[in-house]
Amino acid sequence: MLGQMMQRDLSIVEILKFAAENHSDSEVVSLRTEGNIHRYNYRDCLVRVCKLANALLDLGVKKGDRVATLAWNGYRHLELYYAISGVGAICHTINPRLSAEQMLYIIEHAGDSVLFVDTTFVPIIEQLAPKLPKNLVVVVMAETASMSNFSNRYLCYETLISKSSQNIIWPDLPENSAAGLCYTSGTTGNPKGALYSHRSTVLHALTLSLNMGRYLGHGMKVLPVVPLFHVNAWGLPYGAPLTGTSLVFPGSNLDGASLYKLIDNERVNSAWGVPTVWLGLLEEIRKQHRAPSQFQNVVIGGSAAPKSMIEEFEELGITVCHAWGMTEMSPIGTQGFLPQSMNKLLSPGEQISKKCYQGRRVFGVDLKIIDEKGNSLPHDGKASGELHVRGNAIISGYYNNEQATEEAFDEEGWFGTGDIASITSDGFLNIQDRAKDLIKSGGEWISSIDIENIVMGHPKVANCAVIAVSHPKWEERPLLVVVSNGKNRVTKKEIDDLLLEHIAQWQLPDAIEFLDALPLTATGKVSKLTLREKFANYKLA
Repeated sequence: MLGQMMQRDLSIVEILKFAAENHSDSEVVSLRTEGNIHRYNYRDCLVRVCKLANALLDLGVKKGDRVATLAWNGYRHLELYYAISGVGAICHTINPRLSAEQMLYIIEHAGDSVLFVDTTFVPIIEQLAPKLPKNLVVVVMAETASMSNFSNRYLCYETLISKSSQNIIWPDLPENSAAGLCYTSGTTGNPKGALYSHRSTVLHALTLSLNMGRYLGHGMKVLPVVPLFHVNAWGLPYGAPLTGTSLVFPGSNLDGASLYKLIDNERVNSAWGVPTVWLGLLEEIRKQHRAPSQFQNVVIGGSAAPKSMIEEFEELGITVCHAWGMTEMSPIGTQGFLPQSMNKLLSPGEQISKKCYQGRRVFGVDLKIIDEKGNSLPHDGKASGELHVRGNAIISGYYNNEQATEEAFDEEGWFGTGDIASITSDGFLNIQDRAKDLIKSGGEWISSIDIENIVMGHPKVANCAVIAVSHPKWEERPLLVVVSNGKNRVTKKEIDDLLLEHIAQWQLPDAIEFLDALPLTATGKVSKLTLREKFANYKLA
């Protein structure tokens, strides 16, 4: 027997319509590439989205067409999120940090018909122009007056909007219609596409609002440092309007000093991003001798947050939420806020230890760990295996890539993440390493993440990474690569003394190498692939 309830398809644009009606005084604040601050409210945003949607239709964009964006975090990019999906097209966000080869691949693979590009990325398009599809329409996200700086082959974003009507009848779309397309960073092989639907995106926004809602809500301000071109800025373009949270966009200025100034001036309450970003912010906080005013929380994801980073934020009175997810998961899978009941039972040190985990699953996401034979393992905090996930906002396959799809899912339809993890009896996820980053020494496994998190606590270390290098006897041994914090380099003995307080002697790195900076992936994580290539012929003494 079926329930007797109305069947209303979930639609992304309904989020912004709701925000315009119920949270019209909440703002979207953007540090523009032009250098000035732009601000308006969600009602104003909806008006421009309606005009942009009509402009897309005038350009000939049809349902199912892929419309690409190459842009920083800002109000125009947010408008594209809603206008593109609202008319039934697919918003394909392109990561500008990809190589030229990868960028050309995903534009061709996605079959983009229109590309919207921020002014700072026009030179990239100029370089790619000879190899871009000839029928690709390029729109520069700029004022009409500034278009004299660019080729007359390009259209102007603001001109399109100014000529369009704000009156629109949004099409009725089946909720499983594709709405967004985001490619993985492609650290191994070509990037793979995750094709999101209206249903998955709205459900993810509701999940975000429910599970991460401590710092989302009317009167709150959130700064997505995580880019709009990286897995929908972790869902904030949808979760923030839904909850009435003001969005503060940093544009291209992601250095510590710029972030500090923006957070302080705009009285931001919460900011979300990867650990490498927070290293710069913490350095600026030390210089200023205070945290930004009203700054209460950071959400850290993308890669494991070092214990020392969590401790420093917490000592400043800034709560840390350690989260985990993937492009394939829309992306939030777990969140690390500790409930009040748990905080009362745990000492400050025990609370920090809990926050070093990747948190507990959010509603709508199921987790399991399996051994090499595919058997499910207990959630006892001891057993570890490959982490598999399933849920309403997790892909069922890769876009137009049957081989990758076949390799990614088990017989029961769970998605294999490639992470090695354990899960405690009270549900906390502990990512021990990426399977490809584990170091196998003499038949025993060494976690690179464990070593990195400990070493990051040394005052002479600004950043570090651990990779495997070949060894004639032990097969692989760990090599520690360090970026120094200041002129004085940490010694091997100092590192060993620190590590021996936490790990066995046979797990110690065999050597230390120093770099001025660690290479980063297109999503801001440390690129261990690049490090492995750099030290491929490294000879241990």
